[in-house]
Amino acid sequence: MPTQMPIQALQPHAHLSPDAIYPFDARGIAKRFRHAAIFGALDALNIGETMRFVNDHDPIPLLQQLHARYGEAVEVTYRQRSADGVMIDFVRR
Repeated sequence: MPTQMPIQALQPHAHLSPDAIYPFDARGIAKRFRHAAIFGALDALNIGETMRFVNDHDPIPLLQQLHARYGEAVEVTYRQRSADGVMIDFVRR
């Protein structure tokens, strides 16, 4: 069973995470640049690596774009949904 991490408990980005989980906090990125930054981060992942995504809202349009762009190559798993925002793991397959 996956553990839940509070949105506030994210660690700074590490380029060589031993657990292959890389945090991506979209809340600090200007809205007009968010999707491009997210796609760039996903493109940089190797197979088996995870981007732990945090946002201030549930990104339904983004998820639709991700599915259209990556199909089954990116697995989406919600880790947390609350009034404060969401935490989602995107895993490259």
